[in-house]
Amino acid sequence: MPQPGQMAPDFTLPSTGGDTVTLSSYRGHKHVVLVFYPLDFSPVCSMQLPEYSGRQDDFADADTVILGLNRDSLHTHKAWAAEYGIEVPLLADMNLEVARSYGVAIEDRAISGRAVFLIDKEGKVRHAFVEEKPGDYTLRPGQVLELIKAL
Repeated sequence: MPQPGQMAPDFTLPSTGGDTVTLSSYRGHKHVVLVFYPLDFSPVCSMQLPEYSGRQDDFADADTVILGLNRDSLHTHKAWAAEYGIEVPLLADMNLEVARSYGVAIEDRAISGRAVFLIDKEGKVRHAFVEEKPGDYTLRPGQVLELIKAL
């Protein structure tokens, strides 16, 4: 798992926005909050991502983009986003390659754990938070915003 102060592992993944997203493309102008979550349509995830999406303007005011990612397909992401009003880009890490590079893949369940990585404008990890269990959700968007303001 990348530690605070280390460069965030770069990746390129397809997005619900209809394009591909490359993490390093944000360097120099945006902080990035990577939100790894286990599964679309699951109870806790269906609370977490809408909360982040609902604070999207606050994150934008802090020069920050939110990216949600897990192993589900773009089709599943789009259906889930439509049902729950999720407007942040959802990325399809279908083979868990990115989750592995961040140390949050749960191989025996073929999912990612619930984790949040705050990456600064230089591309360095500033905060890494991994929940003990995938069903836990203790780090809320407001807390992440406070971490960004402290950068």
